[in-house]
Amino acid sequence: MADFMKMLQQAQELQGRLQKVEQELAQQTVKASSGGGMVTVEANALGVVQSIKIDPAAVVPGDVEMLEDLLLVAVTEAQKKAERAKQDEMGKLTGNLPFKLPF
Repeated sequence: MADFMKMLQQAQELQGRLQKVEQELAQQTVKASSGGGMVTVEANALGVVQSIKIDPAAVVPGDVEMLEDLLLVAVTEAQKKAERAKQDEMGKLTGNLPFKLPF
C-alpha cells in the first residue's frame, strides 16, 4: 500500500510540474518568417499564433496566392518551432520515465 501512495504522490507532483511547464510555454515566444522576412509570425510555444507582420512589398495586387503561400509557410514553421520547444521542455520533465506520455 505504501508503494501505491508513493506513486500517487509522484503523479500529483508530476501533474503540478506539467501545469507549471505549460504556463511557461504559454509565455515563451517563437518566431518564423518566409519570403526573406516579408512575412513574420510570432506564436507562443503552445503553438498559438500571437501576431503576423507583413511587409507592404509582399502585397502585390493580383498575386494574392503568393501572399497566401508566404503566410502558410511562416505559420507552419512557427508551429513546428513551438512543437519543438514544447517537446524540449516536456522531455526535461519526463526524461526518466520508462514510458512516453501522450503529449
